[in-house]
Amino acid sequence: MENGNNSANGSANGNDFLRAEGVVKNFGAVSVLKGVDMHVKKGEVLGLIGDNGAGKSTLLKTITGFHRPDGGKLLIEGEEVNLRSVAQARALGIQTVYQDLALVNELSVFHNMFLNSELTVGPFLNNRAMKEKTARYLEDMGVRIPSIDTEVARLSGGQRQAIAVARAVYSDAKMLLLDEPLAAMGAKEGALILDLIQRLKEERGIPMILIVHNYAQVFDVCDRVNLLRNGRIEFDRPVGETSVEELTEIVVSEYRKARQGKPTSG
Repeated sequence: MENGNNSANGSANGNDFLRAEGVVKNFGAVSVLKGVDMHVKKGEVLGLIGDNGAGKSTLLKTITGFHRPDGGKLLIEGEEVNLRSVAQARALGIQTVYQDLALVNELSVFHNMFLNSELTVGPFLNNRAMKEKTARYLEDMGVRIPSIDTEVARLSGGQRQAIAVARAVYSDAKMLLLDEPLAAMGAKEGALILDLIQRLKEERGIPMILIVHNYAQVFDVCDRVNLLRNGRIEFDRPVGETSVEELTEIVVSEYRKARQGKPTSG
């Protein structure tokens, strides 16, 4: 693995929120993760890149308890955990925002913010309290929308993504995993989400893992970048010690080898 910041030394000062050591995940005879070593420091934003099918989403789903690893171990704040469910991971403060967002388009912004954790007074929904909290949460995060009464379906892609991120943050998130949060967004919408991620990083110090395809976006908000390839992290370096050109060349060289029929590095 090419390193500018060796992951094996990442916990020397006890500053890691998450560590993955030798994580393996198989689906039948197919080995997707072949021994992933990764760490994310407290307050750090890690960019995770890799080709389609490299296993990026599988790795995130393993960290969130959706998949159980077939080998290796996960540590949260230095303590080994055996995640058996998404609910268990959430209880530890690990929140994930996927591309499909898990929002209900027909419901209002404030109802989506409290989806499955509605505030009630006796048998009735406490809409007033949910509206007040939603307005305060979004204002605190700098998220601007027409109205918290607006149906989510009427919002832009960037606004919907912001709602999903805000919901995760206010579910007592200690860490956020964002699976391609900028997918299929225009420049203006993407900028909204990048600004939000930057604010969360600076004001709340929430560690994050971002799966991204556009390498330039890695350099906008990430502190460090990992390349997942051949089932392992093959590149781990602070963003200040690499470039879009270097990352692109690494991936392009793999395509060249594949087209020439040469074995890729493993």
